[in-house]
Amino acid sequence: MKKILLVEDDNDIAELERDYLEADGFAVDICTDGDEGKSRALSGGYSLILLDVMLPGADGFAICRAVRKELDIPILMVSARLEDVDKIRALGLGADDYVVKPFSPSELAARVKAHIARYERLKGSAQEMPSALHFGDLEIQPQTHRVFVAGCEVRLATREFELLLFLAEHPQIVFSKEALYDRVWDLDAMGSTSTVAVHINRLREKIEPDPAHPQWIQTVWGAGYRFNNEAAGET
Repeated sequence: MKKILLVEDDNDIAELERDYLEADGFAVDICTDGDEGKSRALSGGYSLILLDVMLPGADGFAICRAVRKELDIPILMVSARLEDVDKIRALGLGADDYVVKPFSPSELAARVKAHIARYERLKGSAQEMPSALHFGDLEIQPQTHRVFVAGCEVRLATREFELLLFLAEHPQIVFSKEALYDRVWDLDAMGSTSTVAVHINRLREKIEPDPAHPQWIQTVWGAGYRFNNEAAGET
């Protein structure tokens, strides 16, 4: 049975979420304190972490940052805060999704299942991929989820890596935000395509020599994004 860590200080909300997740076959541990949640999360053994943003002790952002340094499992953040800056911050710290309260518990359970299924599928398929993809001074290692630029390793969040790998595997093909959300997140209508733009910007900051004038991940205005494998010559 897959285990979910639920860090939520509102007992009523936590118990409702737990009931829906357990009905879908998950085992759920609840923490109502941020410091305890951080410790439990880092202990390992969970398939996914569901984080509230506002918590006593360490907040959800701090927990997300600490976990992402050690683990690549899916992290879903939940908050009543609607500001885009909070969503951008959460995704920038490595969260895989950001859900705004109030929400449907059944939708939340569906997101949890989709994230875990995709994570496991990617882990399995990585063993069948080539050991490395080379594009000029950009190297992508599918099996180890590592990326190097000019020989120096660049740390990417799980979803950032998946997005980069997907685009690199389909060079010169233009994908809309909606198509990327569907293909990389597996969540189509359940999420906001602004998530894609945030991840694209984060990727550019990490792998592009000049993020303002990207050579690898290019914008095709009015259409979407493409990976330009001819930027420095594919090797």
